[in-house]
Amino acid sequence: IKEDDEMRRKEREVVKSEEIAEVLDSCKVCRLGVQDEDGVYIVPLNYGYVMENGVLTLYFHGAKEGKKMELIRKAPKVGFEIDGGRGLQEGDKACQYSYYFVSVIGKGTAQVVEDPEEKLHALEILMKHQTGKEFPEFKENPKLEKAVGILKVEAETYTCKKHQPAGIQ
Repeated sequence: IKEDDEMRRKEREVVKSEEIAEVLDSCKVCRLGVQDEDGVYIVPLNYGYVMENGVLTLYFHGAKEGKKMELIRKAPKVGFEIDGGRGLQEGDKACQYSYYFVSVIGKGTAQVVEDPEEKLHALEILMKHQTGKEFPEFKENPKLEKAVGILKVEAETYTCKKHQPAGIQ
């Protein structure tokens, strides 16, 4: 699901699902913006994701209670930002300098996952994304889901951009 807004630097837009997945795979932290009484509360979180037919779902784990969970229960509309691939692009003059990056930015609706099976599935997705490993203990000990809170964000809109040196994917 892509945003309808026109991207200013169209040559940097990434639209193929496989390339967006590569960006998501290469990053490990998502900044989640949640509405609070005074404005926006932003928190960096490790994540896992599923992308099926262009639909992006992000999963996060953390404490079952606290400011983030309380705010999401009150106002589930969120913004998110994921970035990586950073590096300085040098130039001969100041205005020729730039910065290399990859990013995914979007909006969606967050929900606290309560279903034990979905929580275990989310933990498997998260750990696989963060470590590249499978963890059989989630199947062997289903009570592990009781120890953590799980958030799920279904992206309603998102865009992906990439500015990388020639020859780097």
